[in-house]
Amino acid sequence: MEERLQKILARAGYGSRRACEQFIVERRVTVNGQVAELGSKADASKDRIVVDGLLIPIAEQPVYIALYKPRGVLSAVSADDARPTVRELVDVPEHVFPVGRLDVDSEGLILLTNDGELAHRLTHPRYGHEKEYRVLVARRPDESQLENWRRGVVLEDGYRTAPAQIRVESTAGKGTWLRVILREGRKRQIRETGSRIGLPVVKIIRVRIGSLQLGRLNSKEWRYLSEREIAELKGIKSVNTPSNRPSKPKYKSRTKTG
Repeated sequence: MEERLQKILARAGYGSRRACEQFIVERRVTVNGQVAELGSKADASKDRIVVDGLLIPIAEQPVYIALYKPRGVLSAVSADDARPTVRELVDVPEHVFPVGRLDVDSEGLILLTNDGELAHRLTHPRYGHEKEYRVLVARRPDESQLENWRRGVVLEDGYRTAPAQIRVESTAGKGTWLRVILREGRKRQIRETGSRIGLPVVKIIRVRIGSLQLGRLNSKEWRYLSEREIAELKGIKSVNTPSNRPSKPKYKSRTKTG
């Protein structure tokens, strides 16, 4: 059965549909020896589909992994330099990739999967999935600063951030821990927002993506998602079975973070 090429690539684990569309635009994809164009269709069961010179793999079983990304690790499958990536922390044979991004200086929950359809659902703005963070700022905020953040702040490039949920969690020396809930994810948005309103950001820990919680994972630990967690991320009502309990953390990954 013919399908749009970006859908086939996403299912094969090359990223979200939007990321796969970019592969096609960059002329990195061929079908039966012909360079594909955006809008091309193919039949994965009989057509020879090649990305960057490599034949796409036969569709794998979908895999869903929650990882605690440490600071200093890139939210990527590979890097042009020697910096470690989240893919190196997860020792599985499947072609998994990170869904969305978490800045290199931030830490916490990141989802890895080979399910391009779910990645599309979690990253496309129209779905508006929440992401929750614990944010340590360097000083005690006043109510006007918090209210400015809640309403939205104009960043350096002129973009005005969407309304956010902000509350004070606790104090830490001269600083303060905040809970920040966003429905968007621009690069370094939290750090720049804090800087613009006079609240320098010291530390960011992501604790939730949609319905998925970081839970008891420690830095570099990862686990497979439960059936219920997967269903909730997909917007499917799941049944109450013993397999719905999140698995225990797997490995404390070894990496080059030093």
